[in-house]
Amino acid sequence: MQPFTQNIIQIIRSIPKGCVMSYGQIAACAGNPRAARQVARALHSMSEKHDLPWHRVVNAKGEIAVKEPSRQRDLLEKEGVVVIHDKISMRDYQHDDPLCFEE
Repeated sequence: MQPFTQNIIQIIRSIPKGCVMSYGQIAACAGNPRAARQVARALHSMSEKHDLPWHRVVNAKGEIAVKEPSRQRDLLEKEGVVVIHDKISMRDYQHDDPLCFEE
């Protein structure tokens, strides 16, 4: 596994309950701010294998961006995140990860 991918996994695992991070934020913290799509691919292919809290990752606008938003919405709401029209307030719930690997 590439170091960038390992960083992605570590960062996603570090998102606490009740918080979210964006794909781009994770990419930047993992060391490549232009790799948001790579974060999405890694999350899609590895979330089950690595037991990642996939539901805590949203797009840069705070919107749920998965095919079936109801499951993600339900999981976030169980953690205390307020979701209105499939959107989360990044100001209120965004996690600033201390594990950032950015330079």
